[in-house]
Amino acid sequence: MPRTSPEQVAGWLAEALETGNPLAPLPAGAEPAGVAEGERVAALVLEALGLAPCGLRTVPGPEGEALAGPVLEGRLLPDGASVALAAVRHAAVAPGVMGVLAEDLSPDSGGTSPVFSAVHPILDVSAWRLREPPASAGLAAADLSGHGYIVAGRGKRGVAMGSLPVGMAPAGARRRPEARDVGAAMLAAAEAARRAGGLPRGA
Repeated sequence: MPRTSPEQVAGWLAEALETGNPLAPLPAGAEPAGVAEGERVAALVLEALGLAPCGLRTVPGPEGEALAGPVLEGRLLPDGASVALAAVRHAAVAPGVMGVLAEDLSPDSGGTSPVFSAVHPILDVSAWRLREPPASAGLAAADLSGHGYIVAGRGKRGVAMGSLPVGMAPAGARRRPEARDVGAAMLAAAEAARRAGGLPRGA
């Protein structure tokens, strides 16, 4: 039996993304063989739907490794927006930080920290097109690294990239933020974006 092609897998994921219907488990041998192939499938998904990423997010993968995936403009929500979590498949919410590029991030500028015009606190709502959450990094990368929605808070200018407090809590409850090395995370995200071809100013 011929192996299922990345284009076929991308077509199934694209249909699931467009319709909101869950994708059943893939046939034997159809799962992407590693993160690189999964990222290729994700790119084919966006190509099939005529979508272009407006940014890049990094998240922990199912095996503990960091995954990089696209951010879609229609899923980037403003401060105060609400998300009906019951309608999001396998939803999980995590606090984070988002930077807005002050200048183009070119593929040949590797090793240098990106320059941001503003930094926003965010809530990252992960979601999967798959009926069951992926167990492998390759399949997770193919499913847009679990991109659901991002709710961005008000931006701040002149924030030094380093260790920053990051946390969340229900409305009315006291937040207990934890210090995170945001500078290192932003550099890792920038390197992933450079490998993918870079990003324009404002992304």
